[in-house]
Amino acid sequence: MKTPSFLAAAFLLLFFSFKNQAQTIKPGKIWPDNNGVHINAHGGGMLIHNGKYYWFGEHKTEGRRGNAAWVGVHCYSSENLTDWKDEGIALEVSDDPESPIVEGCVLERPKVIYNEKTGKFVLWFHLELKGQGYTAAKTGVAVADNVTGPYTFLEALNPNAGHWPANYPGELKNKTFSDDLESWSEEWLQAVKDGLFVHRDFEKGQMSRDMTLYIDNDGTAYHIHAAEENLTLHISELNEDYTGFTGKYIRVLPTGHNEAPSIFKRNGKYYMITSGCTGWDPNAARLLVSDAVMGEWQYVENPCVGEDADITFDSQSTYVFPVQGEEDAFIFMADRWRPQNAIDGRYVWLPVQFKENGMPYLEWMDEWSLGFFE
Repeated sequence: MKTPSFLAAAFLLLFFSFKNQAQTIKPGKIWPDNNGVHINAHGGGMLIHNGKYYWFGEHKTEGRRGNAAWVGVHCYSSENLTDWKDEGIALEVSDDPESPIVEGCVLERPKVIYNEKTGKFVLWFHLELKGQGYTAAKTGVAVADNVTGPYTFLEALNPNAGHWPANYPGELKNKTFSDDLESWSEEWLQAVKDGLFVHRDFEKGQMSRDMTLYIDNDGTAYHIHAAEENLTLHISELNEDYTGFTGKYIRVLPTGHNEAPSIFKRNGKYYMITSGCTGWDPNAARLLVSDAVMGEWQYVENPCVGEDADITFDSQSTYVFPVQGEEDAFIFMADRWRPQNAIDGRYVWLPVQFKENGMPYLEWMDEWSLGFFE
């Protein structure tokens, strides 16, 4: 005969087993943290470290004013991707008016990577200087000894000053451009393809707006960012410390008008999901493919299928990350922006699926769990 204590233990085991199986992700819904507060980590990225997930993102505040940075970069941790613990502010904006990351600046799309050689956690983000709109187009970097911070701000810069793209034809390096080209004319678009903005920004460094980070299998890290007035993506190699640029970079699809890059690798192929440039409004995602990070990238198709595929399910890409313990399992992270009340932005997470030809695709799900990958 079973003892009461044994029955109680069995009941608890059954309860928690059911509870774990019932944990689900609900794209676009309010997602409370361990304090019951909607997670505040917009335009974010994911770091997997020592068996735990760390979600870093922009801390938004109420109203349209909340689109600027008044707090900093927020961090959350989880072991199961559904229950999230608030780890606090990893990088605080400054009250020093001379600091590039002063309160009220634009600090977007923070991403963190770990450098195994230095033992440092490195945070990069898109930075616009306070009061200057989106003209600075800089990227900022900060480091920490602990994954959750605090992160120490190092500098803000425009990448690759004084360097030509590795895939830029030599005959174009001495090209001169007319000052009176009409924007969006055929002549102007051809000039952009030929490097109009690369030349313009050569000395001060290239533009860097929407960005992400990627570490390849050999430990080389890359900073991928919208450049050339958002008309061309740049993939830039980071130095061994991951805190600066080596000067080696490539242009990806000049005049393609891609932003919001997210990248992952599967079966020797590199995939990048981006968006078009329509401000806060959603548009159709783009799937780009290459055989190498610094190789030739090709546009394939819109990876979204089904209803609202033409607006990426009312969201915009920010990151793709692998699921621990699963083979060929990736999750697509996107944001559903609410610019009139920034803090109300929602998160759209979907499993990446694959066609018979190996191409990834995204399909809407009202609710799903990690059991999808089993």
